[in-house]
Amino acid sequence: MYLYGASGHAKVILDIAYANKKQVEGLIDDNDSIHSLAGVEVYRSHTVYPEMELLISIGNNEIRKRIAEQFKANYVSLIHPSAIVSPSALVSKTGTVVMQGVVLQAEVEVGNHCIINTACSIDHECKIEDFVHISPNSTLCGNVHIGAGTWIGAGTTILPGVKIGKWCTIGAGSVVSKNIPDYTLAAGNRCKIIKKLK
Repeated sequence: MYLYGASGHAKVILDIAYANKKQVEGLIDDNDSIHSLAGVEVYRSHTVYPEMELLISIGNNEIRKRIAEQFKANYVSLIHPSAIVSPSALVSKTGTVVMQGVVLQAEVEVGNHCIINTACSIDHECKIEDFVHISPNSTLCGNVHIGAGTWIGAGTTILPGVKIGKWCTIGAGSVVSKNIPDYTLAAGNRCKIIKKLK
């Protein structure tokens, strides 16, 4: 398999791949100054081909979506062996990564090209749509819904039943007790809307 993106995020995904006994043949990155990362050779994007097993190792949701739409490849997912995943949870097999120490409880659904980052706790029946990034140490209580493309900042707590719209950004350390509409920047304890996003 290959990773698209040669940065610190890729180093963590390399660890996850190795923990799953998956061999990473190379990284893809168009920064001409990068030739290797963590001992793995870096190639340019013109080397991507449709049958290539690929996972996008870039944290930014918009960039991840753009790459996924631009390059046809066999996008794969990775789950670290230390993650606790309920038998009734559904994790997409298309481009999603579940990192070290994550807990996914009963009937959680995780979409395509998502990042469930280190030590997140996602409780029962949460739904996470495509291209979402849940940052480290965040807690989603039961029945939370996260819209496509949204970024949940590190250490955020989202209370039961809250719905967060698509392409939102929730600031680190927030406590979200009310629904957040699409394209919104919100932060704080209690979380308040700061502005609309384009």
